[in-house]
Amino acid sequence: MHINTLILGAGAAGLFCAAHAGPSTLVVDHAKAPGEKIRISGGGRCNFTNTGTEPRNFLSQNKHFAKSALSRYTPWDFIALVDQHGIAWHEKTLGQLFCDTSAKDIIAMLLTEMRSAGADLWLQTSIGEITHRDGLFHVALTKDGTSQHITATNLVVATGGKSIPKMGATGIGYQIAQQFGPRMTETRAALVPFTFSDERFKPLAGVAAPVRATASGTSFDEAMLFTHRGLSGPAMLQTSSYWSESDAITIDLAPGKNLFETLRAERQTQGRKALKTVLAQHLPGRLVEHLGASHALDGNLADQSDAALTTLTDALQNWQLTPSGTEGYRTAEVTLGGVNTDDLNAKTMQVKAVPGLYFIGEVVDVTGWLGGYNFQWAWASAHAAGHAIAAKG
Repeated sequence: MHINTLILGAGAAGLFCAAHAGPSTLVVDHAKAPGEKIRISGGGRCNFTNTGTEPRNFLSQNKHFAKSALSRYTPWDFIALVDQHGIAWHEKTLGQLFCDTSAKDIIAMLLTEMRSAGADLWLQTSIGEITHRDGLFHVALTKDGTSQHITATNLVVATGGKSIPKMGATGIGYQIAQQFGPRMTETRAALVPFTFSDERFKPLAGVAAPVRATASGTSFDEAMLFTHRGLSGPAMLQTSSYWSESDAITIDLAPGKNLFETLRAERQTQGRKALKTVLAQHLPGRLVEHLGASHALDGNLADQSDAALTTLTDALQNWQLTPSGTEGYRTAEVTLGGVNTDDLNAKTMQVKAVPGLYFIGEVVDVTGWLGGYNFQWAWASAHAAGHAIAAKG
């Protein structure tokens, strides 16, 4: 069986590419259903894009690579498509857009677009040997227990990364890259909770607080959540993408405040109150109790000298912690790193040395922040590859 374009992976990037690649396109995936990571994203509502998308919201060894695709397919382009399909949506916070009803609406939209373009979808299909000769890609597939031999002029790798293996992630895209020549940048779990081997925060599990979290000079002002295993919440997930093993992270428990000046002023008006009581006006009470084990929080606020308040507030607004590690790919929302962008054409996503071979989405060394950015990269990179293929005819 010969087709023009074979797309490996029925996730966000693969399905969207199929809607633009032109006729004679086939999408294959080993999963039972398409778009499984879409389905579970955003608490089942799918944070499908972010209106504040800029190149600075992405990590890559080449910080300029994503600019071309992102500029040619913007959040507003995708929003127009969502509106066209009558899908109701809302902005939750910080430009993050979610479906009002269900992430399944986005999957249905992608399938409709793909089928309208004449593309086919094979699920529960495993990928075997892939070779390239005589200008064609030869791919061995197994569907419903039957071997299929496909030849394709174009091969698009949209297989995602290693994150959330229970959803079917295998890292096969990296193996294909190594086979055909594109280099790899180091991969690791990103947008993932931190762990501490001593389970020091277990008593605080469930407590959340707004913080400013910093790693490698990059800061995020969002919520932090204490867990049985360590630290999670948006602030921690964001910071994990910039964190390196054995490095410390810095947490400001009172972001946007000068806690020293605040407590110093309150010493005049609430001096007779216990220091812990006053601190609990600014931090979660359970956290204050926990911190009392490592900081001198006894006595009334009036008993605290300026020097004592300076020491305390510096510790609270410059809290240094060194995680043991992260929860890894098991819970990571994305994989950092991937196919080296130096070996791809930024306008088409085609491998420079192998005409007809494309890598799109998470498998590429472009990783977005939390908040819809990775979906926007999926749409933009898929659109770039799909249009490049369609233009070739």
